[in-house]
Amino acid sequence: MNILTVNLLFSTLVFWIAARIYLLPKLSELEPSAVVLPILLLHSLRHLGLMFLAPGAVYAGIPSEFSTPAAYGDLLTAVLALIAIGAVSARSRAARSLVGIFNVVGTLDLIDAIVRATVYNAAPFMGPAYWIPAFWVPALIVTHYIVFLLLGRRWTGPM
Repeated sequence: MNILTVNLLFSTLVFWIAARIYLLPKLSELEPSAVVLPILLLHSLRHLGLMFLAPGAVYAGIPSEFSTPAAYGDLLTAVLALIAIGAVSARSRAARSLVGIFNVVGTLDLIDAIVRATVYNAAPFMGPAYWIPAFWVPALIVTHYIVFLLLGRRWTGPM
């Protein structure tokens, strides 16, 4: 049994249940920016994925085929989240597109990291960075889903 996979799945389930109980029933009543901005703030912290490159945060021998793309994919997503925060806060016409770009890139990064961690057996080398896929990634997965729901809706004004 891969304990990291079990942690990832159970944590995702818990975040999904929380979203299902507290956010999804009210989603149609909320202004998109009121939902998207906290999510973007959360994802702007994905620079923490650079921990996969930091000795001490991970054990020696972590497969670079996993660690390098995961770290830089998270950094790119964090930068895109920050750019989208500016656009959403300014109620820019580009906000919806920038949020969409952030969401697609961030989702693909998570899928890629999960696949690479599995294929290259990165779990035994995670060290203190283990909390990222066990706790952080599930929250990110669920919030990406919520943003896709928002992007799929028709809005009359800027995001």
